[in-house]
Amino acid sequence: MLFSSLGFIFGFLPVFMALYLLVPAKYRNIVLLLGSLVFYGAGEPYFVLLLVFSVLVNYGLSRYMFWEPASPQKDRSGKAVRRRKRALVLSLAVDFGLLFVFKYWDFTAGTINGLAGHEAVPVLMLALPLGISFYTFQMVSYQIDCYRGTIREPAGFVPFAAYVSMFPQLIAGPIVRYEEVADRMRKRRVNVRKLESGLKLFTVGLGLKVLLANQIGTLWNTIMSAGAGNLHAAVAWLGAAAYSFQIYFDFWGYSVMAMGLGKMLGFRIPQNFDSPYASRSISEFWRRWHITLGRWFREYVYFPLGGSRRGRLRTAANLLVVWAFTGLWHGADWNFLLWGLLFFVLLTVEKNSYGRWMERSKVIGHIYTLLLIPVTWVVFAVTDLGQLTAYLGNMFGIYGAGVLVGMQQLVRYLKEYGVLLIVCCLFATPYPAKLYRKFADRWFTVVILLGIFWFSVHEIMVGSNNPFLYFRF
Repeated sequence: MLFSSLGFIFGFLPVFMALYLLVPAKYRNIVLLLGSLVFYGAGEPYFVLLLVFSVLVNYGLSRYMFWEPASPQKDRSGKAVRRRKRALVLSLAVDFGLLFVFKYWDFTAGTINGLAGHEAVPVLMLALPLGISFYTFQMVSYQIDCYRGTIREPAGFVPFAAYVSMFPQLIAGPIVRYEEVADRMRKRRVNVRKLESGLKLFTVGLGLKVLLANQIGTLWNTIMSAGAGNLHAAVAWLGAAAYSFQIYFDFWGYSVMAMGLGKMLGFRIPQNFDSPYASRSISEFWRRWHITLGRWFREYVYFPLGGSRRGRLRTAANLLVVWAFTGLWHGADWNFLLWGLLFFVLLTVEKNSYGRWMERSKVIGHIYTLLLIPVTWVVFAVTDLGQLTAYLGNMFGIYGAGVLVGMQQLVRYLKEYGVLLIVCCLFATPYPAKLYRKFADRWFTVVILLGIFWFSVHEIMVGSNNPFLYFRF
């Protein structure tokens, strides 16, 4: 079920919120859990069983970690430590094992079969469960935090299951750590003020998704349909810019809607974006883009590997591991691995040379980032390596098959999408968010948001380009 669907906006959400607000506060976790399973099951009727299985296994193993209170005597005997380590290893094996089977098995099998020249490993052709990468990472963070002692006592079954399956962030994040919602899982207040603020945020996110991401996405689709390799350099850069805006407003819109829904439920879902296209380096870009994913890899992969504490060579090796995994986390294909490795190279070069200078510059750093990021998004977007090579070649004036989409089409695209591109440029800056925070409670803001809401509903009714891009990760 999509947040930007009529079924969610006029069906699921009002019915769920009515039940959620009517039941006594002590039963709201149960309503949240059941409602989230209905939400997930509406689009994934079979894979809801996989989600329930994962929750049951992880809950049982987390309880096993705390089965006996650790004491100095038991710690010296090693029994408590071994038990906790055994529970952690089992949970990681289950979580990453399921993720591997459903997301990476066919990619691995195809690679092995290609090298062997025959079908040495069977291809399963399993459908990818919606949001499996996101809820897997949440459960893994919970287990590791239990093992480390960050979580001092295990959650009850209903709070834990509700935390994992909470529908605002179940299928596309943000990736929430349990300690961020633990207190409000036990006790939270929902009032008119929070409902109003949450609805406003939801409407803002809906507008970003439907009125910006969906609309500019048609330009990217139009340019790609002409065929990579046939594009004038200016058209290829225009397409890269269009996709850069599409994926940003698509994912940012979803994250803002998730924050709004979370506020309506009495939670504070963490911010996932901070005007990333205003960055002055690639390093700064990744501090502002998909913040919760970067935090997860930093705290559960990069720091345990040693971070930057063991010299430049070890730091580079740690970054290589992190960015290879970051690329593959987004998708089981070679272009995603290439995308991750490209960022590894850029970040390593910045870290050891001009990165700090770029971030201190007021103009050059912005230009540098805005030229590189669209190139990285093309690598991310085009899964066919032949088409990817051709498209990147077009961006730098290399035409293998001649130019079929040239300046005449560029002028037409700019006439048709010029205003939208200007609006996208404006909303990619920090200023609209600052204005919203300043005037969020003014009457004219409510009027504007009502207009955005009904215009978005109209576009949903007549449009077809509506799926969230990050649902496939």
